[in-house]
Amino acid sequence: MFGFTPKWLTISFFNLLLVASLGIILRYKIAFYLPFVEQKFALHSHSHFAFSGWITQTLMVLLIHYLSLNLGPQIVKRYYWLLYANLITAYGMMVSFMLQGYGLYSITFSSLSIVVSYFFAIYYWKDLAQIKLKKVSHLWFKVALLFSVISSIGVFSLAYMMANAISNQNGHLSAIYFFLHFQYNGWFFFAGMGLLVSRLEQIKAATKTLRLIFILFCFACLPAYFLSIMWIKIPGITYITLVAAVAQLIGWGLMLKLISNNRAFIRREFSKPGLVLLLLSAIALSIKLLLQSASVHPALSQLSYSFRPIVIGYLHLVLLAVISVFIIGYILSFKLVPVKRNFLTGVCVFVIGIIINEILLMMQGITALNYTIIPHIDLMLFTAAIILFAGIAMMFYSCIKNRVDVNPKQ
Repeated sequence: MFGFTPKWLTISFFNLLLVASLGIILRYKIAFYLPFVEQKFALHSHSHFAFSGWITQTLMVLLIHYLSLNLGPQIVKRYYWLLYANLITAYGMMVSFMLQGYGLYSITFSSLSIVVSYFFAIYYWKDLAQIKLKKVSHLWFKVALLFSVISSIGVFSLAYMMANAISNQNGHLSAIYFFLHFQYNGWFFFAGMGLLVSRLEQIKAATKTLRLIFILFCFACLPAYFLSIMWIKIPGITYITLVAAVAQLIGWGLMLKLISNNRAFIRREFSKPGLVLLLLSAIALSIKLLLQSASVHPALSQLSYSFRPIVIGYLHLVLLAVISVFIIGYILSFKLVPVKRNFLTGVCVFVIGIIINEILLMMQGITALNYTIIPHIDLMLFTAAIILFAGIAMMFYSCIKNRVDVNPKQ
């Protein structure tokens, strides 16, 4: 039978499978012909469901799992309605965006999704306060919740402009990037780091370093938003973003040094397959931070945001290679779902698909700078989407086939 964590994580993997299915539809329409699917509608459905149905849903489950380890398994009952509510709004967005794009139903489900995130933030903040021993990981969790709430300002700003027919392109893009930034650099990243730090806190004498890392990333997150809107001429924006980029690089460097100095502990506490994925996620994050730092230069920033393949490649780097690989690596590290050979095979296929997808997007972005088209690139990206789908399908099938509870002490 399924316990709380494997049951809800199995649902998450099913949602990831749906995300991949939408990705295949998008790539098929570009490579071939699919007249009854509106590309923009499908893209909105794909992105919104990836955020809410896969990443947010899974992070909520993992954060609740953390509470259960510290407050007892009975605490999870408080969150059932929130998990179901988030699922309903996620599925609602997936279907309504596919059918109508931005319209009455899709906006309604999007708004309800934000309300659910507010309730989760309130519930989780209060329950976190019940844990007597205050840890650095709790700071990461609390700020993650704050950034989740803050990100909704971008959504409401965009809705206000659309409702009042304000056709300001810079305003529209600024609102969209505000939401994206505080979702994947705020809520997603800080929640993930909180989960990682909750395990690293067992290292003796690591508290001061972990606290400093938190301060640096927290300090950098707000000004780092301006890296997303470098095309807008704001006085002193280059210096603001430079400070944010440097703070992030220092914080990440300290984290890598801490992990390197405690390799024996890491190998003992984390499973081998999980460590491989976490290493891949760390490499992807390093690339992401270096790219962010390079974009401080106004010319490079303007160049990167002018070409769609580069933007898509960057978003996939963050959401797939950094966040999704980390989430699966964390799940594997502590065996939060049954880990069998077919699950590990699925993970390998999934990672191969990510690498192929990123290489192709990178090639497409670089050649786009010279206005050159790679022959059959759309067909190759469609193939990469199928590989991603196949890997996720194997992981989901393994979860369904091996329906056993996990060790509650994990």
